[in-house]
Amino acid sequence: MMTPREVILKAYEGGKPDRLPVTLFGAGMWSIKRHGTSFEALSRDANKMTDMLVAMSDTLKCDMVYPGSGYNNFHATALGGQIKFREMGAPDLVDHFVSSEEDLAKLKLSDLDKDEVIATVIKALRQTKAKIGNKYAVTMTAWGPFTLGARLVGEETMMKATFKKPAFVEKVVDFATDVLIHLYEPIVADKTLEIISLADPTASGDLISKKQFEKFAVPYLKKFTDWAKSKGVHTLVHICGNTTDRLDLFPLTGASCISLDHKTDIAKAKEALHGKMCFGGNVDPVKVMLNGTVQDVENACKDIIKAAGTDGGFVLMPGCDIPPTVPYENIQKFIQVAHEWKY
Repeated sequence: MMTPREVILKAYEGGKPDRLPVTLFGAGMWSIKRHGTSFEALSRDANKMTDMLVAMSDTLKCDMVYPGSGYNNFHATALGGQIKFREMGAPDLVDHFVSSEEDLAKLKLSDLDKDEVIATVIKALRQTKAKIGNKYAVTMTAWGPFTLGARLVGEETMMKATFKKPAFVEKVVDFATDVLIHLYEPIVADKTLEIISLADPTASGDLISKKQFEKFAVPYLKKFTDWAKSKGVHTLVHICGNTTDRLDLFPLTGASCISLDHKTDIAKAKEALHGKMCFGGNVDPVKVMLNGTVQDVENACKDIIKAAGTDGGFVLMPGCDIPPTVPYENIQKFIQVAHEWKY
């Protein structure tokens, strides 16, 4: 019997494991709420963060465990700017702090190494891997290059700049890619990570056109995944919004697996991607996972598997991270459907 880790790695290689692979995406907000703690409480205590991750791996039974989920904004604030902890939800960036190439030139990658919260997450990642890494695939999350770049300059400014100052956008996204490589380098070098998880929501099908995605997102995802592959590491990338019009571009990112939003046509995704790369999705995280009944969850999962998941190279996932108030029994059903599915 394959372990959850072996199941997901087999899918990432395009294969057909013993059973259907299944995982939530991130689930930091849900896990922290369920564990009765907060992002702030865990942000300075690697041992407590590890305890939460290990306990939740047993509660959720996902094939992947995501240290750092919800802490992505700290990769921006380590370079400048401030964080605001919220009562519910992930910590937010208070202000954007890059408005010119001069500002960008002043930022130092080495500041990432001095950030206490990043250090806490990395320590928790290593401890979690040591405890459950033989059973589960333990990853670490970050924003993708376009989204991280937009966090530095501001989302609205970034969108306008794609038209008015494209060369500036390219420099920002290239720098954001270097930030990610610097962040992951030590935990890839010491073999802590086999899979890197990136969420690139600002590169959403609802926010930028296919042409903009091809120009400002694809080359930098490719730069990152080329580096990851050179180190023998897989990359999972999640893109929000309806990306049905750009499915053909996803293999060009070099990602091992693309996680698709619930708005994307999963049958078309199979046509475009099967045999080229692993893909995952795309149960609606709000309509089905949050507001649906257990039966709704079962039906949605089975419909998606039938449409896209019967030939391997597929992971059952929600269409995005789940809200913190999703009923536990809905998650249990989501996992159970995959575990009981026979190819």
